[in-house]
Amino acid sequence: MNCSELRRFTTAENAPGNPVTSWDSGAILAVEPRVGWRWLVEIRTACGTFEWITLIYFSWLNTIVVLFHRNLGHAAAYFMLHLLLAAGILCLAISAKRSQNEALRFARSWYPLPLYIFFFEELQGLVHAIFPGWFDAWLVAFDYKLTGVHPSVWLARFASPGLNDFMQFAYMTYFLNLVVLPAILYVNRERLAFWTTMVSTATAQYSIYVVAVLFPIESPYHTLAALQTKRLDGGYCTALIGLIERFGRVHGAAFPSAHVAGSMVALLASWRYRPWLFWVSLPFFACMCVATVYGRYHYVADVLAGLVVGAAGFAGGSRIAQKAAFPG
Repeated sequence: MNCSELRRFTTAENAPGNPVTSWDSGAILAVEPRVGWRWLVEIRTACGTFEWITLIYFSWLNTIVVLFHRNLGHAAAYFMLHLLLAAGILCLAISAKRSQNEALRFARSWYPLPLYIFFFEELQGLVHAIFPGWFDAWLVAFDYKLTGVHPSVWLARFASPGLNDFMQFAYMTYFLNLVVLPAILYVNRERLAFWTTMVSTATAQYSIYVVAVLFPIESPYHTLAALQTKRLDGGYCTALIGLIERFGRVHGAAFPSAHVAGSMVALLASWRYRPWLFWVSLPFFACMCVATVYGRYHYVADVLAGLVVGAAGFAGGSRIAQKAAFPG
């Protein structure tokens, strides 16, 4: 019922012989469900598959916050922040659907990337929501049984300023992997390929964040610090990583490696959509996998798990894309 219909209802109501109470409860109750239903329909049509996956992850997060709030500092703040972010995403999706503004559509397509940074950084406070300790001993034992050494300690024998800087550069190529292929697909208006890549990346990233809470790992940087005899000094790339780590290092969330999983999705998507980019990226991807261990960020187990999660994320995202709804 729209406003004009409601006015007609009121006019008829005030006619002689019609009691005032005959419409005010029924008409208003008829209006509210219709308004609510229209909002639900608009949300459903405005949201693409990426939004639904993200909303599921928000729901999981808030379930953890509610169930284990006694283990968390500022649990209520986490809960409300997740609700506000979810509402903001819905508003952005609806606004972009209604509007032809290119800037708004651009924001609606690219907001996933900073969202990953937020989700990763907040793990600093959520990683011990369920389990208070660390499970690194299992991965230390796995790495030692697999290689016969502590890999990050053993690799330190090759350390030099030049190699250190190259390894830090290789480690940072992860950020390029998240951007380069999607940017190519976006510019060429390959909508299905763009959102397939985005959904696959989200599937891999959110899987990692869930595991990080269920299986807290703090990384060799912390657990094997006493065995390290060399500093990883270098040049510009090392200094840049040092700056990023100073303000953004998360204590925890090392297993599986988000760098490896996200880059694995980008590599497989490149093979499908831009094979030339796959061959350009492959050597840097291999170096990045080594750099995660060399730089003491991850165990070998983290890298192997990241490869599996990345491959599964791309397979899952590709399957979802066959029946998915993507924004225009």
